Amino acid sequence: MASERVLFLHSKNSFMKIIGTGSALPSLAVTNDMLSEILDTSHEWIATRTGISQRRIISHESLVELGVSACKKALENAKLEAKDIDFLICSNTVNNYVTPALSCIIQGELGANCPCIDLNSACSGFVYALDMAAAYLDARKAKNILIVCAEEPSKIVDWSARDTSILFGDGAAATVVTQGKKLKSIHLSTTCAVEPLYYQRKLEFNPYNKKEEFKPLVMNGKDIYKMAVNASVQDISKVMKEAKVTQKEISFYLLHQANVRIMETIREYLGEKEEKFPKNIHKYGNTSSATIPILLDEMNRGGQLKDGDLLVMSAFGAGFSTGACVLEW
Repeated sequence: MASERVLFLHSKNSFMKIIGTGSALPSLAVTNDMLSEILDTSHEWIATRTGISQRRIISHESLVELGVSACKKALENAKLEAKDIDFLICSNTVNNYVTPALSCIIQGELGANCPCIDLNSACSGFVYALDMAAAYLDARKAKNILIVCAEEPSKIVDWSARDTSILFGDGAAATVVTQGKKLKSIHLSTTCAVEPLYYQRKLEFNPYNKKEEFKPLVMNGKDIYKMAVNASVQDISKVMKEAKVTQKEISFYLLHQANVRIMETIREYLGEKEEKFPKNIHKYGNTSSATIPILLDEMNRGGQLKDGDLLVMSAFGAGFSTGACVLEW
């Protein structure tokens, strides 16, 4: 089933800027060779198809611990404390709690006292959270907003099937945003397409409902590849046009780290240089909505970003939801 795409486009120079980043990853690194011990696969088979060499998987840690750690690092980087945060947005696809919201739990662990909310836009969640934060800042309803993307996709894949289990890793990343005209344009889109990528949660027994279903993550790689490439190229074109910037002015394109083939195809469509497309998928796999902010944090702390750099961010995920933005560092 597919429906018409719904578009949202913020005007140029929304009242927002990023002032702090942080990330946290599980200690366990699961290599392709380790997966070949439990699956019919090999390092070469995985690496050539995905670009992934290893991924981090939660073992003794918890997702809450990772999320809190990422937030604390972002707050420290922003030179703020938890009490300075006016609103907390948590992007999350799956965790142990249905209720309360993961944002509530992280808020309590941080010692913050602001309102908070979860959103689930799958792998596009970070860009959607930026859009939500920009709206709050534009409306002067907040001064400092903490965005945390905390993801544990290892909980929803079938670990006996190589088609999905090889792709994903766990992790968390956070950003602090505040008022300042650095967001040049942002664009969100949704096309209802459930079949290519979905997960059905296992629920408690209900004696009155005989239609309960449960399936591990289902993914049609070919469909996702086509949808991701087409949507990302279109979204990037829209936000660059809205921001009135050219490709020559863009310092980096931060794409959702889903699959190296997808990212390379997008780059080739745009006719851009490899050095403008930083990647860390080889180390972490696909961490859902956390991929872009983890990459952003690594670049920030690695000194790769300079004041005035123009960044394009583009994400795509189940739904089928996509989002892109142009942001000045």
